[in-house]
Formats: sequence, C-alpha cells, structure tokens
Amino acid sequence: MVRTPLTPQERERGERLGQLLRQARGDRSMVEVAAVAGLSPETLRKIETGRAPTPAFFTVAAVAAVLGLSMDELAVSCAPTRAAA
Repeated sequence: MVRTPLTPQERERGERLGQLLRQARGDRSMVEVAAVAGLSPETLRKIETGRAPTPAFFTVAAVAAVLGLSMDELAVSCAPTRAAA
C-alpha cells in the first residue's frame, strides 16, 4: 500500500501536537508516560518529535489521558493556523 505524502499543513499539525505533548509531560520521563499510556517509548518519541505526524486517534487519546489533556484542548491547539488554512 502506497501512503499519500503529507501536506505541509499536516506536518505542521503533527509538530504542534508533539510540542504540546512534550510541554504537558513536563519533567516526567518519556518511558513513564509511554508505559502508563500503553505505548512504547519510541512511539511517544516519534509523536513528540513530529516523525509520526498522524498518530492514531486512540494513541493520542491514551497519551492525553495520562497527561491530563482533553481531546477538545488538543483539537483546538492543533487546528490549522489561519495562514495555513
């Protein structure tokens, strides 16, 4: 299966998501947060660095729950900017 290349807006959204999750994680270790969310640390690392700009919904929901973020908050924070829209 061939994957459609991501648009610049999708890449930007993934970077914003990663930045928000890193900030919310604070001084907690990536290993700790990933374990509680049921993910591998490498998966969380990829999301936080933007290397996985389109993670699965349930993956994001699991990390958000561990970090105390609402999905509404994430959706607003990761929405396309006016310039990108």
